[in-house]
Amino acid sequence: MKIKDIYKFLDELSPFSLQEKWDNSGLLIGNMNNKIKKIYLSIDLDLDLLDKIEENSLLITHHPLFFKPLKNLIADNFSNILALKLIKKNISLISMHTNFDKTHLNKFVIKKIFGNKNIENQDFISYVSVNDNFDNILNLVEQKLETKHLNYVQTKKTIKKIAITTGSGMSLLPFVKADLFLTGDIKYHEAMEAKARNISLIDITHYESEKYFSNALYNELREFKQYAIILNSKNPFKRS
Repeated sequence: MKIKDIYKFLDELSPFSLQEKWDNSGLLIGNMNNKIKKIYLSIDLDLDLLDKIEENSLLITHHPLFFKPLKNLIADNFSNILALKLIKKNISLISMHTNFDKTHLNKFVIKKIFGNKNIENQDFISYVSVNDNFDNILNLVEQKLETKHLNYVQTKKTIKKIAITTGSGMSLLPFVKADLFLTGDIKYHEAMEAKARNISLIDITHYESEKYFSNALYNELREFKQYAIILNSKNPFKRS
């Protein structure tokens, strides 16, 4: 099995051309003609995970290892250290970031939380209609995402429409047309702005909302699924 065969399949599944201009999805390390026997899936790459990956494999991550052009490969920063270790073990790296957000990940997380309801997808934002009170939705989100004590902003009791952007989506707040917005990395002043706009928020955190990348992609791999292994990196944050 060659990288180019998998790359072609991934590009048809979630076209890399859909990524944002600032993004760096695609083949980041390796060669299209490289032969591999195993495919590993992870939201991110860290040293512990890299130690577990066999040589001559393919790693597909959600977050790219690099966003800016490299000037050197000196082992003096985290990304370069990881890149050098990937090269040493002959591990190829493909990232599927904003393209996969748009085509799959937002919808996958909505379905995980709220079930197979009708989902409206608008670029980076996915919408689902509900008719429930805020407290019930907050409890459901914590239960389905298997986390507790999420930060939130409540501006109304009854929620009829929910928007979601996995990862960090508060820059999209002016475009949100919903009673409740689920996203991660919400800052203090962004929460104040949402309250002024009468939009409730639940901070589903960056990691907790995007850790499902591996499962979402695994479900779509078809003939490549037999070679795939989910091996997620760990959340660097701990919750007290």
